[in-house]
Amino acid sequence: MAGEHDETNKLSFWMPGNYARTVNRTQDSFEVCDVIVDCFKDRAQLEKHYAQQLTEWSNKWKKITDSRPMYGSLLRAWQCFFSSAERLSILHTSISHALVSEDGQHIRSWKKDAFQRKMFCGFRESHKLKREFARAQKPWIKKLKKLEKARQAYHKLCQKEQSVLNKEIKAKNNINQKEHTLNKIQLAKMTAGAHRDQAREHYVKVLDDVIGYTPRYMEEMESVFDQSQEQERKRISFLKNTLLSIHTHLDITNNHSVKAVYSDLLHTLMSINEQDDLQWWKNNYGPGMNTHWPTLQEWVPPCKKQKHVKKPRPQTEERKGVMIGGVRVRALYTYTGEGEDELSFKAGEEFLKVEDEDDQGWCRGIKEGVEGYYPANYVLPV
Repeated sequence: MAGEHDETNKLSFWMPGNYARTVNRTQDSFEVCDVIVDCFKDRAQLEKHYAQQLTEWSNKWKKITDSRPMYGSLLRAWQCFFSSAERLSILHTSISHALVSEDGQHIRSWKKDAFQRKMFCGFRESHKLKREFARAQKPWIKKLKKLEKARQAYHKLCQKEQSVLNKEIKAKNNINQKEHTLNKIQLAKMTAGAHRDQAREHYVKVLDDVIGYTPRYMEEMESVFDQSQEQERKRISFLKNTLLSIHTHLDITNNHSVKAVYSDLLHTLMSINEQDDLQWWKNNYGPGMNTHWPTLQEWVPPCKKQKHVKKPRPQTEERKGVMIGGVRVRALYTYTGEGEDELSFKAGEEFLKVEDEDDQGWCRGIKEGVEGYYPANYVLPV
């Protein structure tokens, strides 16, 4: 029992110096802040990597989809998966940014204000708590030392008395023991007993003093401990709110943007319409296609292919034959340009004529953003 009692006291907060664990909580909390920042910095990298993978997946399969024979609402539904992935990629990128720039920075800023360092080393809070705990324990430690000294003295005299008793028993059992020696041993026993009683009386007196001081000691220690608890409560409260903020960023199940992504995707999937798709195919690749049925085609004399030499554009403000906005024309025949400065077109295509016919029978026009010359007799105004 005595060994168990000593072991319990070694761990007890009330024993000398055992407040160190409470004092060290400040340093521990400071280090925890760094660990939390590093932890979710890693998570931010995962979110960023996932966002990149979503984008890569979308780009890869979007190209493959475009080259496959799918059409209509079914194609739009399939492609919606890729646009949804791109929207999710943006969302996870924002999560990554929030974990580092918002939550991480918030912890670092708070840590700078919450943990005030001393000029040389350590934290002011730790130094203050250590000083207050030491002040509260100083009288208690003195009394404990005095009590331990009285206990040792009492136990030593008890041991001495026991030694004399053992000698007395041994002497009584020895038939050859002289009476004078036995009387001397008995006198020593009485003296040892008296000393032991005095030591015990002193021990009890010192113990009563310690017991009487204990309530005051406990009150002062708890007062300092409560200060430490309040500081730790503030830290726990802050970190709780920070972790809740991180949870808000990571919990995409309640994120309206994510709900919108999957809601739009579901709407697109539900809008797949077999009849519309079949009609689209009929109009674009089936009987519904526009067809130029055979008709009588008159003979058209071939165009005289005169090599057209581009005249340099005059730098004067007035340019004869140039039309503001141009005139829309339709090609009567197909023409393939032979030079880089000539237009190519098919019969029936429309484009703009921007300059009248020159003396060699060529006009200048613009088709799909490309400017060039073409035979004037190959087109008619629309």
